[in-house]
Amino acid sequence: MSELRHVFVMTYGRSGSTLLMGILNSIPGWLLRGENRHAMRHLYEFHRSGLAERARVDPQKASRPTHPWFGIEAFPEDASLTHIRALAEATLLRPEPGTRVTGFKEIRWYDEDLPDYLAFLRQVFPGARFVLNTRKLEDVAASNYWTRKDDPLGQVQRIEAKMLEAAAGLGDDVFHVRYDDFVADPEALRGLFDWLGEDYDRGAVEAVLATPHSRRGKHRD
Repeated sequence: MSELRHVFVMTYGRSGSTLLMGILNSIPGWLLRGENRHAMRHLYEFHRSGLAERARVDPQKASRPTHPWFGIEAFPEDASLTHIRALAEATLLRPEPGTRVTGFKEIRWYDEDLPDYLAFLRQVFPGARFVLNTRKLEDVAASNYWTRKDDPLGQVQRIEAKMLEAAAGLGDDVFHVRYDDFVADPEALRGLFDWLGEDYDRGAVEAVLATPHSRRGKHRD
């Protein structure tokens, strides 16, 4: 398990992310899971809370059993990260025999502290890489997923801007793909495969493109 690589797909709802997940899972040895409703955020909050309270207390006083925050001064950052990774791999990712690369795609990358959350993921999964997937926003906002919300176009514009800004801080560990480009021409994904260090199999990619993804129909997610 220590040799596992991790890749996470960053996007928003109705961007074609389920299709992209299928394309990535066509690579031998890849097993990316679907959405988990931001479950890793809860582990991030746990870890952040431990660090914040450790920093807040007087370590000498908090080490005494008479102190109301007794023990928090010794919150073990490294052990927390190690066990969070073990928990995530055992429950969310569940790599199988032969899995080389695992991770997940998620559509909930809109929190104000997104850069800090990404930094946390990189601590938990050293060497993690991120695929940022976007789509023509007018088409995204016109989907049923968004039309029931207030100001759908404005919402997706703000979410995309936030993701792009946070992704800029990832340097070479992020690659931007555009749904409209790769469904029009599968060759648009060749650069992604090169970046990932994987062979580009056009036939396998086209087979995934020809298969409906998402419960709402072809390429709707």
